[in-house]
Amino acid sequence: MQDQIFNIHTEQEFTEVALHVFRHQFTNNKVYRSFCDLLYVHPSDVTTISQIPFLPIQFFKTHRVLSSSDAIQETFTSSGTTGSVFSKHFVTDKLLYQKSYRKGFEHFYGNIKDYVVLALLPNYLERKGSSLVAMVDDFIQQSNNPASGFYLNNLDELASTLNELDKSGPKVLLIGVSFALLDLIEKQQFSLQNTIVMETGGMKGRRKELIRDELHDLLGKGFGVSEIHSEYGMTELLSQGYSKGNGIFKCPPWMKIMLRDTNDPLSFNNKSGGLNVIDLANVYSCSFIATQDLARMHSKASFEVIGRFEDSDVRG
Repeated sequence: MQDQIFNIHTEQEFTEVALHVFRHQFTNNKVYRSFCDLLYVHPSDVTTISQIPFLPIQFFKTHRVLSSSDAIQETFTSSGTTGSVFSKHFVTDKLLYQKSYRKGFEHFYGNIKDYVVLALLPNYLERKGSSLVAMVDDFIQQSNNPASGFYLNNLDELASTLNELDKSGPKVLLIGVSFALLDLIEKQQFSLQNTIVMETGGMKGRRKELIRDELHDLLGKGFGVSEIHSEYGMTELLSQGYSKGNGIFKCPPWMKIMLRDTNDPLSFNNKSGGLNVIDLANVYSCSFIATQDLARMHSKASFEVIGRFEDSDVRG
């Protein structure tokens, strides 16, 4: 099935694989099967992806969402506020996750081996179970460059390294959580020429929340770059969307966004609404997830996150 997932080239191929994955998860995922039963949806009646039920993301907090009987190799947990209940994503195939994020990055940016990777993810490093840290750690190892690495509170060292690398010519990927990137440009202003600055979102209660335009304006001026890149991912997914500027995200071929009506979660539109994600790499958990994000479609292949539902959980 993995060969099919990562060799999708057309809408028709995506639909065929998605329906195959749906049938597999309906049969093998007790939580998802119960959810489908409550909606009176059976695979025999499903011929399009718009007919597939999307599991509310909150189920990852209260249930073991699994479509496999294999041993759990890794448990990824969400970040959150003190006292909150964390989501858990039970992964039975770590190599599948690795394949997904490597191919996803390569789809948009080329080979990770061509980059020096500098990671500023303090809050993620300070806890266990972060899927983002697992991904970036692998990027650092794959870059095979001694200058690549994680930074915690040593912002002066990072600033010096970043300036030296940017001037010496290699392509640099600086990936960081929003509040830490703001901390860095308060230490020093930059004028970067060969660096991609990528924010992963999240103030984590460390700073006042900012709208995306305001955040990217501050970061763009502070780093001296015209565009701030972004990564859209979460604990419950094994794939990521990427934005190369203006907060407009695109997904790899095995990942798709659909927008549900804010008043009728079983209806869809192509303008704005609740963000539903199909992540076919989630074949052994659940590939059809209704998130708590609100989004606007820009085309069939691109979207913008515009907010979250009221009373939704605080997330990265």
